[in-house]
Amino acid sequence: MGEGSSGPLRGVLVADFSRILAGPYATMLLADLGADVVKVEAPGGDDTRTWQPPVRDGVSTYYLGVNRNKRSLVLDLADPGDAVLARRLAARADVMIQNFRPGALRRFGLDHDTVTAANPQLVYASISGFGAAGGADLPGYDLMVQAASGLMSLTGAADGPPYKAGVAVFDVIAGLHAAVGILAALHHRAATGVGQHVEVDLLSSALSGLVNHASAHVAAGVVPHRMGNAHPSIVPYEPLPTADGELVVIAGNDGQFRILCQVLGLPGLPEDPRFRRNRDRTAHRDALRPLLVAALAGRTSAEWFRELRAAGVPCSPINTVADGLALAEGLGLDPVVTVGGVPGVRHPIGLSATPPRYDLPPPGLDEHGAELRAWLAE
Repeated sequence: MGEGSSGPLRGVLVADFSRILAGPYATMLLADLGADVVKVEAPGGDDTRTWQPPVRDGVSTYYLGVNRNKRSLVLDLADPGDAVLARRLAARADVMIQNFRPGALRRFGLDHDTVTAANPQLVYASISGFGAAGGADLPGYDLMVQAASGLMSLTGAADGPPYKAGVAVFDVIAGLHAAVGILAALHHRAATGVGQHVEVDLLSSALSGLVNHASAHVAAGVVPHRMGNAHPSIVPYEPLPTADGELVVIAGNDGQFRILCQVLGLPGLPEDPRFRRNRDRTAHRDALRPLLVAALAGRTSAEWFRELRAAGVPCSPINTVADGLALAEGLGLDPVVTVGGVPGVRHPIGLSATPPRYDLPPPGLDEHGAELRAWLAE
């Protein structure tokens, strides 16, 4: 199966029992790199098939965004015959990935211990919301994890309510962690011949993804708080108003701040002891910001963007998603690929010798069921 594919993971069979976002995102990344991914769906299909609008030709774009390069097989695990086929698929697979609640697959003989007893070379990946111990009963929805991890306490205006991020960021991070773990386990298997259990949970991914904020508490005892679009450790690092809108302006080091001030016509500002070093600027951010705002008020965001970019100062207009894709296109990143008439976002990793492949559009429900059932019956 899948011998016609290309890519660095050619020949790797992935039994994908995951659904919604974290698992399907991980398996799409693997599929783009050449893995043969069999997407096992319940009779009602992946939940995201029903998450609409928006739609394209009646199909949820949420589903379309994370299910490219896969084949769909419907199996009702409560049906004894289908459960046998599911176990056969797991026995033949190189990788199995699932995001059922911890322990839920045991009654079907698809838990880690049972499956790997028959297939010790299997890399078995489990994704949960809050781990398999004390949080095993908690469902793993991204919004829950944004709330539970502390991210929402950091997002929003300083004097306003907490907000979620605009995308299911921890589902995506957990999917990336799952893909990394699977690749590491495959590398280990190549050396030893033995698979292993890869475990990823959204809360741990979230705490890792909080990076400097989590470190602030763990290493310094600081509890971070909402600061709107400002940064606790870098100034300026935020959107600033211009003549017609806002422009993100960043001075990641003292040299960039000096150049910024030159372009803005404020050459003496870096010599002010309140602003000379980054730690000085963070301590006096309330005094610095009005001076920068006054200078930026004389021109539009587009004009400042051209000037600051030419000078090497990090900055960006605040784009819509459409604008962001157009920018990537203009920069030569070719962000959109069309597979079987279905456009999607290009795989983010470039490989010089074994580039990602784009062979199959997101499958219809049970689109490949007949051929896969026949193969599993052999």
